[in-house]
Amino acid sequence: MHVVLHIQGFKMDPRSLIKNFLVCTFLVACSVAQAAGDKVVYHIDNASLQATKGLRNIRNHLDEAPDTQIIVVTHADGVDFLLEGAKDKANPNIDYAALVSALKARQVRFEVCEITLKNRGLKKEQFILDADFTPSGVVRVGRLQVREGYGYIKP
Repeated sequence: MHVVLHIQGFKMDPRSLIKNFLVCTFLVACSVAQAAGDKVVYHIDNASLQATKGLRNIRNHLDEAPDTQIIVVTHADGVDFLLEGAKDKANPNIDYAALVSALKARQVRFEVCEITLKNRGLKKEQFILDADFTPSGVVRVGRLQVREGYGYIKP
């Protein structure tokens, strides 16, 4: 049995209608995703090895793709570069607060794991004003990837 739909002068069988609907839906979804730009989470769990390199990567990333949404999630020893007065141990001329502030002005979000605060006896007041907090760094990284479609970068 072959069914043909007649809609105001258009003839289309149901399979073609469904196929065309799915193609249109896919194209709209792709357009919305493309218009929104890329979304990336940078994962930092060791500030002495990753912070300077990661901040440089993020700056370069935004220079080439300025519409990218970037969230930096830190936990364990990765939170150290967001502490008030933190400097690169290998190069004390590098002031992390200034670099973070410049990236924050470019809409980068910096998140600190609250489990790390508890485990290390740290207080939120010890962190620069540009730092935000998340209950669990690893849960946040996972959810950004799985639920929100963020790409993952670990500098």
